[in-house]
Amino acid sequence: MTVDHQTLVAIAKSWGMFYLIAMAVAATAYALWPSHRQRFDRAKHSILDKDDNPWS
Repeated sequence: MTVDHQTLVAIAKSWGMFYLIAMAVAATAYALWPSHRQRFDRAKHSILDKDDNPWS
């Protein structure tokens, strides 16, 4: 059984699309998970807390 280039391209495109969709769903679920809210809020404010002062 031989697999030609067009078949491999079609398989790669379809599975690649499903892979990217799955990774996007996983990243969104991780970012919106309720237990991670405190970590992300702290990261959001920590940059401004340290660097939001005039140079002296």
